[in-house]
Amino acid sequence: MHYDFKKKLNKVDSQQYKNLRVPEIDWVLNEALSVFIELITHPRKFTTHLGFERTQRTTDDIRPLVVPIDHSLGIATVGNGVFALPSDYRHFNAAEVKMSRTGCTDKIGRVFIRQQDDEFENSPFDRSSFEWKTVNGIFSGTTMKLFDDDTFTNEELYLGYIKNPVYIHNAEAFNVAGYNMPNGDTLTGSVDCELPDHTHREILDIAVLITTGEIENQLGYQFKERKFDLNINN
Repeated sequence: MHYDFKKKLNKVDSQQYKNLRVPEIDWVLNEALSVFIELITHPRKFTTHLGFERTQRTTDDIRPLVVPIDHSLGIATVGNGVFALPSDYRHFNAAEVKMSRTGCTDKIGRVFIRQQDDEFENSPFDRSSFEWKTVNGIFSGTTMKLFDDDTFTNEELYLGYIKNPVYIHNAEAFNVAGYNMPNGDTLTGSVDCELPDHTHREILDIAVLITTGEIENQLGYQFKERKFDLNINN
């Protein structure tokens, strides 16, 4: 990806970016990867055909980042229906929960994500229900809060989500000891992109767009943005 990025960037822009260092290229590749993931999972501009699970292609594009619901990997409560989200959590996909009531067999209920200001627990039609196997949930920081109707407890959360990708880098090409990130972490060796090879061309196109957009004049940036717009919609 480093080679392809430099080849694309310098071919289009007359070698003026040939002095970009490895950490800078790593950063822009990860920025482009993040943009690509957002276009698939939560599109805001290209809403006609993109979006996770809208087509098999978009599903396949980020399949390595999709963590399915697994009942063998339950998340235990950290206090009164509050569950800590995994450290690699990025976007919600689906969730189930183990519901427990004294004298009854445990049930697996479906979690419905609600708006913070909704009065769902006050509605007889929307409140969490052991009988109907439905549980309301809201996000709060790095946790998810699940509700009950005071007749049962939520024991374990089974979460399906989109995870954050690993940070792709080529630190070994910069220094045998790697390099330090702004947060103090040290990167060594190299880590490839987790997404399939067929997505790399689009990720690299975004990386070139980001780089030229930061340095070039506005007219040149708008031209490349339009070019990328046409490519990703075809």
